[in-house]
Amino acid sequence: MTCIIDLGRMPYREALAVQHARHEAVLRGAEDTLLLVEHPPVITFGRHGGEENLHCSREELARRGVDVVQTERGGNITCHFPGQLVVYPIFRIGRRTGGLHGFVHLLEETVIRTAAAFRVQAARWPGRPGVWIGHRKLCSLGLGVRRWVTFHGFALNVGRDLSLFDAITLCGLADARATSLCRERGDDALSLQEVKDVCVREFQALIAHPPVAAREAAL
Repeated sequence: MTCIIDLGRMPYREALAVQHARHEAVLRGAEDTLLLVEHPPVITFGRHGGEENLHCSREELARRGVDVVQTERGGNITCHFPGQLVVYPIFRIGRRTGGLHGFVHLLEETVIRTAAAFRVQAARWPGRPGVWIGHRKLCSLGLGVRRWVTFHGFALNVGRDLSLFDAITLCGLADARATSLCRERGDDALSLQEVKDVCVREFQALIAHPPVAAREAAL
């Protein structure tokens, strides 16, 4: 069983506290949990740094109402904002065939299938975590793992407004550009709730029946 919790729109630091609390609960025996959230504007750094990929001063970002946070996840720099679906899986991976690599593959597959449900064809890029359409990044992914329970997760761009990405070099990759489901479709017809519903459905289907590629990803 998976516990699904929709946090609505919540500041990043508050959601991080929820993640930590739920992580402790899962360690104590609570159900694996999927947290869904939309954040106000925030730029986050992963364990691999990213300060050199920030194009604005922290003072300027503060004037614009953009928070800046150092995190425990993997990866480099990214950002979150309204119109982006952020998903935090708090899952025991020590019990899962394929381990961490298999779980990352499963999360990417969740996004690929979600995008396909809205007629957007996306794919993996070997060596670059996340989900891509050519050099356009649709979804960033960075996990943290403590005592074999995951936290942090992925961020799927849904709406058209991606202007916060102008403040960073996305994931530290000079050739990467951000895109979204609405941009790829060429319309604004999608609601975040629609995408949430499909994303949860695809994730639950994959958790119940992991694809062979996810089971073999750690090999």
